[in-house]
Amino acid sequence: MTRLNLVLLVAVLASALYLVRTQYESRRLFVEIDRAHAHARQLEVEHERLQVERRAQATPLRVEQLAQARLKMHTATPAITQYVTYHDVARVPGNGAAAPAGARP
Repeated sequence: MTRLNLVLLVAVLASALYLVRTQYESRRLFVEIDRAHAHARQLEVEHERLQVERRAQATPLRVEQLAQARLKMHTATPAITQYVTYHDVARVPGNGAAAPAGARP
């Protein structure tokens, strides 16, 4: 009978130690999940901020200002527009196009 009691005592102690270990692991995993959720929320906030910043950077007015300032571009007007016709292209020497029949070089 004493042996049975001793075996049962060892089984109860082993079960208690296993229970403590399992609870500790469960708490550790819960904290890790909570941290992951907090990190995910932080990433979502950062993503939203970047989306707003991207939309602000891509406004037509900003693009036009950057094109004028950095690239020295300006809006085309009829005064500076040059129209190229087929006859003008054919008369340019060295372009490889044959002049139309009856055209003078």
